[in-house]
Amino acid sequence: MLMTDVDVLIVGGGLVGSTLAAALSGTGVSVALVDSTDLDSAINSKFDGRSFAVSLASHRLLSAVGIWSHLGQCQSPILDIRISDGPSLMFLHFDHRDVGGDPMGYMIENHSLRRAQNECLIKAKDLILHAPDSVVFIDRTAYGVTAELGSGARLKAKILVGADGRGSRVRSEAEIGLTKWTYNQTGIVCAVRHDYHHNHIAQERFLPSGPFAILPLIGDPPEAGNRASLVWTEVNELIPNIMKLSDGEFIGEISQRFGNFLGNVELAGPRYTFPLALQFAKTTIDRRLVLVGDAASAMHPIAGQGFNMGLRDVAALAEVLVEAVKLGQDIGEDQVLQKYVRWRRFDTNLMLAATDSLNRLFSNNWGPTRLARDIGLAAVNRCPPLKRFFVRHAMGIAGNLPRLLRGDSLV
Repeated sequence: MLMTDVDVLIVGGGLVGSTLAAALSGTGVSVALVDSTDLDSAINSKFDGRSFAVSLASHRLLSAVGIWSHLGQCQSPILDIRISDGPSLMFLHFDHRDVGGDPMGYMIENHSLRRAQNECLIKAKDLILHAPDSVVFIDRTAYGVTAELGSGARLKAKILVGADGRGSRVRSEAEIGLTKWTYNQTGIVCAVRHDYHHNHIAQERFLPSGPFAILPLIGDPPEAGNRASLVWTEVNELIPNIMKLSDGEFIGEISQRFGNFLGNVELAGPRYTFPLALQFAKTTIDRRLVLVGDAASAMHPIAGQGFNMGLRDVAALAEVLVEAVKLGQDIGEDQVLQKYVRWRRFDTNLMLAATDSLNRLFSNNWGPTRLARDIGLAAVNRCPPLKRFFVRHAMGIAGNLPRLLRGDSLV
C-alpha cells in the first residue's frame, strides 16, 4: 500500500485529539487522525448521563475551531458557583457578573460534544480520518515518523501527537516515565431529574469523603425536564456496596447529600465509576513526539478542569505548529516543541498542585482543619478582588492565553 504523507499524525480521536484535528483544519497543516471508534456510532449516540464542564475560554476555543456551531441548544450556561463545606453555614459564592456578563462556563453532555466534534471533523480540510483503526507500528527517527495501521494503511508524518488518554500507548512505547499517585477515592457520575430549575448554578459541597458536585444541565430535548449532572466522590471501600444499591436506594443516598433545594430527584441515566488519581508524564515531548490531554497529565476532578486543561494543551500546540509552518520551520524539530513545553509547563504544574492540595484540604473531617476551611471560605467571600481573581481562573481567562482561547482564529 502507498505511503500517505501528512504533517501531523494524531493517535487518539477522543475529545482532545478531535479538537486538535479541528483546530489545525484549514491552517495549512495536514493531519491524519487515528482512533478505534467508529465516527457513525459517536454521531448517532444518545444521552448517557455523562457531561463536561467547559470554561468560558474553552467555549471560545470550541467556537473558533467550528465545533460549537454543531452543538445547537444542548449546553447549559454556568452563571454562578456555590461552594460549601458540608453542613457548615459558611460558603463561597462566585457570580459571573463579578467579571462581566459572560457565563463562567457551560455544561455539555458527553454525547452532544462527541457528536458535534465528529460532525465538524467530517467537514474538516486537510484531514484524513482512520476510524475505526489502530496503530500497530510506529518508527520515529530524526527525520520523521512512519506508522502502519491495522487496516494496512501506511502514514508518514513530521510529528506524532499522543492524545490517547491516561493509559497512553504512545507514551508507553516512547518509554516516557510517569509520576502517579492514587487517592483512596472513586468518582460516581450520573444524571438526575429534579422538580425545580437549577437557575444555572453549579454547587460543590465538600464532604469528608470528597467533593459532591451538582452541575446544571439543559434537557435535550427540552421536554426531558430539569436535569443536573452529579459527581459524587466516595472512599473506595464503599463503592461496591453503593453500586449494588437499587435505583431507589441510590436516590436515597444522593438525597441525603443533595438536600431538597431542587425538590424530588430521580435518576436520568446509568451510573458510572472511575478511580481517582493524579499523574503526569516526566516529559511531554520526545523525538518528533508531543503528548496532550490526559496522556500528558491527568488530575483530580475537584475543580472540573481536566477537559479544560486538555483544551489548553490543544490551543498552545496548534498555535506553535501553525506559527512554525508560517516561518518555514520543521514542525517536528526540538526547538519548535520546546515552545509548547514552555507555554504549558507552569499552567499545568499549577493546576496539578492546586487540585491535589484542595482535595487533601477538604477531604477530611478533622476539626481544626474544618474550622480553618470555613473561615477561609467566608474570608474569600467577603473580598471582591480575591473573588474576581478566582472567577477569572475558573473561567480560564487569566494568564498568557493562546489565540484560540481568546476566540481568535489561527489564520
